[in-house]
Amino acid sequence: MDNLYTVILAAVLPPFALMLYIWWKDKNRREPFGVMCKGFSYGILSAGIALVIEILLSLWVPNDPTNFFQAVWKAFVGAAMPEEFAKLLVLWLFLRKNPYFDERFDGIVYATCVGLGFAATENIIYLFDNLENWQSVAVGRAMFAVPGHFLFAVCMGYFYSAVYFGDITWRKRFRVFWAPVLLHGIYDSLLFISNLNTMWSGIILVCFYVFCFKMLRYGRRRIAEHLERDRQDERLFGSE
Repeated sequence: MDNLYTVILAAVLPPFALMLYIWWKDKNRREPFGVMCKGFSYGILSAGIALVIEILLSLWVPNDPTNFFQAVWKAFVGAAMPEEFAKLLVLWLFLRKNPYFDERFDGIVYATCVGLGFAATENIIYLFDNLENWQSVAVGRAMFAVPGHFLFAVCMGYFYSAVYFGDITWRKRFRVFWAPVLLHGIYDSLLFISNLNTMWSGIILVCFYVFCFKMLRYGRRRIAEHLERDRQDERLFGSE
């Protein structure tokens, strides 16, 4: 029983730590932590929705890709599209009547709560599917998968807020869903291709690490951009 609690803690702690990080970044007007936890629970719901969609798509998606095309197909159609759709759906349900969604950065805050709830659920599934070596799986997912879902959510929240607060161009609306799908799909594609055990696997794995670094920088820029816009709005509001 003690080991069971340890596995669950190892699955939930990294997403929860990143949720605390994004809460700490929101220094201007922090969101109520209880509302953020509610967003986290919506992320758990999104994992269930995504699982249903993935089961429905399983007839058209290979379980174990054997070539480049199958790896990319599974990454985008079998993972990125259904998972990001489920996250966006519950994010919309969560924010459509949320009175605390009144700043651009709030979109990133709540999107990451949803994404991290999804990541925590996925972590629990993966760790209990690999109980014999759950420690190594937990470390690997804490270093890559959980930050990955966090950064996909930063991207979604950035464009969601951009549209919500007035930038209703078709490009921004398009990117609310497709930008995180692109990041997620490339992330998974590189992983799946590196697991094909070809002569290119080592190079593809290096490309994966470089992509993760680039995605981290991208996410940090998006966070800084919305924080700065909110500060500018606050100064303008205070000067009236």
